[in-house]
Amino acid sequence: MAASTSTTLSDLFSNVIAAARFTAEEQSLMLGLVTRYDIGNVAGTTIQVPKYPAIAAANLTEGTDMSSTTVSTSSVSVTVGEIGAQVLLTDMAAMGAGNPAQELGTVLGNAIATKMDQDIIALFDGLSTSLGAAAQEITAADVFKAAATLRNAKAPGQYVAVLHPYHAYQLAANLTNTFANPNGGDIQNEAMRSGFVGSLAGIDVYQSANITVDGNGDAKGAVFAPEAMCIAMKRDFNLETERDASNRAFELNATAVYGVGELDDSYGVEMFFDATL
Repeated sequence: MAASTSTTLSDLFSNVIAAARFTAEEQSLMLGLVTRYDIGNVAGTTIQVPKYPAIAAANLTEGTDMSSTTVSTSSVSVTVGEIGAQVLLTDMAAMGAGNPAQELGTVLGNAIATKMDQDIIALFDGLSTSLGAAAQEITAADVFKAAATLRNAKAPGQYVAVLHPYHAYQLAANLTNTFANPNGGDIQNEAMRSGFVGSLAGIDVYQSANITVDGNGDAKGAVFAPEAMCIAMKRDFNLETERDASNRAFELNATAVYGVGELDDSYGVEMFFDATL
């Protein structure tokens, strides 16, 4: 008679953990776009990120000593906390058909990845510089303006745009409108061929349905440099199992410990535009 053994169950849980971890890492868009601090070996649940001001160099006169510049640092505090998601794997499900390892791994990984992205995206609302208005559709000119704003602020690194899918649609529609953009060139041609807006004004454009649409049909995306926002990772995705005998099941508990924060307000631009079709 076939039976579930400790070996087969261990293999099952290993597969669940592997699938869940892979999904969490693959599905999180925002983790790769902001500055990340791994603080697993740092004591406490709050970190302070120092910020150094820019100083100016000056012309020198031969034989004359240089004057020193006082550098006063400020800091940004980021507090970490726990997030989690739980599913119940019943004995009947574990012994049944299908692939519970892949299915439950995907469910748990998606839950953690989505929560991380939502927490980082929530920082968009705190950016002081904002383009757009309620019921206004986004255009290519708005992305160029955001890029110019960041370059004027001397924001370092590769700029990215994270927009709601409906923003991205409007942007593609604007690019492919030969009347609005009669000289769109290669970008216009690519948008018309594939509907893909990969890079515009030197900005990599991403779409995320984790951006919330408000009650008026508007949403807040952002164009930003990596140092605009950060995530402090105390403990990355972790999955533990616990037997619940009375339920004839195993609890699968996925958790992570992290915090998010705004590093430099001038390195990001909120994009507040209509998000309806």
